Amino acid sequence: MRETRIDTRTISMSLLEAGEGPLVLFCHGFPEGKRAWRHQVAALAAAGYRAVAPDMRGYGGSDAPGREDQYTVVHAVGDMVVLLDALGEAQAAIVGHDWGATVAWQAALMRPDRFRAVVALGVPMMGLPPLPPSRIFPRSEEALFYTLYFNEPGLADAELARDPRRTLLKILSAASGEAGPRHPGDDTPNPFGMVRRGGGLLADLPEPAALPAWLPEAELDRMAAAFAASGFTGALNYYRNLDRNFELQQAMAGAKVAVPALFLVGERDTGLSIPGMAEIIAAMPDLVPDLRGSHVIPGAGHWLQQERPEAVTEALLAFLREVEG
Repeated sequence: MRETRIDTRTISMSLLEAGEGPLVLFCHGFPEGKRAWRHQVAALAAAGYRAVAPDMRGYGGSDAPGREDQYTVVHAVGDMVVLLDALGEAQAAIVGHDWGATVAWQAALMRPDRFRAVVALGVPMMGLPPLPPSRIFPRSEEALFYTLYFNEPGLADAELARDPRRTLLKILSAASGEAGPRHPGDDTPNPFGMVRRGGGLLADLPEPAALPAWLPEAELDRMAAAFAASGFTGALNYYRNLDRNFELQQAMAGAKVAVPALFLVGERDTGLSIPGMAEIIAAMPDLVPDLRGSHVIPGAGHWLQQERPEAVTEALLAFLREVEG
């Protein structure tokens, strides 16, 4: 694997890449970076693919545009399209996790001519809600949903940047499969749940005694250094565009993902504790007619491709071979 940099029509992007062959593009989520896909980039290169994982806009070594409204899902899909052009590729299979899964789904929906297949980890394809997300997410006098907390300009930015290594360790540990089983309504610590007003995101997350078994200390140090340099504002700006995405995505209302698709989720993913998530996953075939599988990975948490790299790679390669021969 090698880390490179490439200029596109929109931003300059930092890439982790390896191999030659059909292109597979990997999109990371929050709060990670391109190296979250290090296991899959190496394995797919060995299997005869060209594997490329960029730092998404606002993250790591990629450019971070200055305006909040430059972080919509349309901007992110546009980055993937122009990345294909800069790489000299007509098409790619696109793989995403967390926010990257949302980008991957929307890329396949908007540009099936450029993205020949889609694999999503953790976040299912969902139809448009009846109202803007900010009017749906829960809040009370005592607490508010984490996405609403992230929407307060400067607030989460300062909290998370105070000690990036501690921030990452707390979030990664609390959403890991090692934190234990999760069920709708349970009180297992969840960085992607409710945040006490005045308390911040990190206050109620446990202080880990050790790193999760799947996270090497060197990788945590790399991530912490990247966020110490970039800050968290670019990453948080994705959340600050949820209502704007709702408006922009009306142009695709009723459209279905037409390309072959695969969905993977960890058995202990924090998202599965959201009421109604099981029904959303079960309803995906209505939105994704060529869904080839929806698999739950035992014991894994939210960071699926790092927690269970062999299982993810095996499922990914089997899917690609099925749809591409």
